[in-house]
Amino acid sequence: MGDIMHKQRKQAFVNGRIFTSDDRNLYAEAMTAEDGVITWVGRTEDLPAGEYERVDLGGRRVLPGFVDAHMHPAMLAEFCRQISCLPPKIHSIEELTAEIRRTRARQGAGRWILGWGYDEGKFAEGRAPDRRDLDRACDDAPVYMARTCTHIVSVNSRALELAAITRETPDPDGGQIDRDASGEPTGILRENAVKLVERLLPKTAFEGRVRHLLELGTLLSSQGITAITDMGAESLEDGCRLYEAAAEQGFRQRVSVYYLWEFFMENPGFSIPPELSDPDRQVHAAGLKLISDGSVSGRTAWVRQPYLQGGCGISVCTDRELETAIAFCRAHRCQLSVHAMGGRAIDRIVDRMYAEKPWMEDGTPCLRMEHVTEPSERAIARAAEKGFAFATQPIFPFCEIESYLANLGPERTKRTYPVKALLERGVPLCFSTDAPATSWAVPSDPFPCIQAAVTRRAYDGTDFGQDQRIGVETAIQLYTRNAARIAGFRNIGQLRPGFRADFILLSQDILAVPPQRIQDVQVQETYLSGERIFKRGV
Repeated sequence: MGDIMHKQRKQAFVNGRIFTSDDRNLYAEAMTAEDGVITWVGRTEDLPAGEYERVDLGGRRVLPGFVDAHMHPAMLAEFCRQISCLPPKIHSIEELTAEIRRTRARQGAGRWILGWGYDEGKFAEGRAPDRRDLDRACDDAPVYMARTCTHIVSVNSRALELAAITRETPDPDGGQIDRDASGEPTGILRENAVKLVERLLPKTAFEGRVRHLLELGTLLSSQGITAITDMGAESLEDGCRLYEAAAEQGFRQRVSVYYLWEFFMENPGFSIPPELSDPDRQVHAAGLKLISDGSVSGRTAWVRQPYLQGGCGISVCTDRELETAIAFCRAHRCQLSVHAMGGRAIDRIVDRMYAEKPWMEDGTPCLRMEHVTEPSERAIARAAEKGFAFATQPIFPFCEIESYLANLGPERTKRTYPVKALLERGVPLCFSTDAPATSWAVPSDPFPCIQAAVTRRAYDGTDFGQDQRIGVETAIQLYTRNAARIAGFRNIGQLRPGFRADFILLSQDILAVPPQRIQDVQVQETYLSGERIFKRGV
């Protein structure tokens, strides 16, 4: 017998209110697909003739699947198993210490007690926990609590002892060990000082991390997220290999991986093979990641104008790291991603890259900058001219408003994340969450991020810049079409012929609900390549 011919799966998705993110055909009622690829989008009355498997969309609002262009999925999957230091569970240092005691009682002496997400601005005491607080909770096991930004941690005396951190220990380059009036370490470590303890933390076995990713994939599907990025793989095992292993066991999201250069810079054998860079793969390697400064909420972002408490933050990235990363990306034709929040960090990277000729061959930005809280006019103009992309997070001031007001003041806070101005100037821009590195109980949820961009009001109603509000349609495009382009994905992020049929059905019409209610919208169904991978209630 000859080869059996492949029978194409032909689908017609009808009776929907489709927002496509495609400016040439922004709204539609129906679409067709063959083998998961869209072949037509338009009005129901114009549906092409043919035999289709018909799927009734029930008159619901349909969007392209969300693309989270900056997050840390493997980290998020692990954090889900640690103490969450955030509301609604933890509101104070006293509640945190009580939770640490419960954890100690459950797991016994000697084992690390880990937590994530604390934000001193949300604690009743109005300060960060220090080693004395953590010692009261547990003194016979090391305790490690990561701040929401993940650039700062608080540890107890046992952890300091294991890391050999004493009053004589010097601050590492690009880091700071906080000290009390007598010179003793307080237990709070900033930026590169975090690594002094981080290297001692227990590691979950590879198989366990794969299982955790599979569980996370279910959450992402329920949030309508069909493509993600990992913005900081620290080893080859942490990168594409981890996600490929998860995909073999049923992980469905498309993944773009960025390798954290500081962990590979001294390895002459490190490379990104061309086949691994293919964006048509479910899991592909996009490039390198550098961290050039810290966070605004933690007062470690490298800013031009001092914080209200004094100081201008920390420059983390060395010139050698920057130059070798640029050389690698240029040689391998891959992206360079740089974390830069403060104005001085942004200027440094933009000015250095301005002299470079674009090296990407498919139109993907050769440089993408992460967060970009306070860009200067010069940086904006140069980024627009060169096509440098900004991946930013409106969720930060939305949920961390206490820290922004305390560190920058209300007027300066209103000038942060100037989304509307960036779009008007022509800077390539997209949205993302940076989950889990933000003060939100479910940090990967796209809807609070969209609400923040549309209302420019924090979760408590605080105005953080009404002149930078954007429309909900634009916000959705920044989370779908633009995010896919900037993260190097191919043929996703829009509902148009030739693109994958990755889309979501919503519980409410996000284009019609009051802007301050956008965060209440839920995903009812998620489709990936035309296959339903999530239905709420099932």
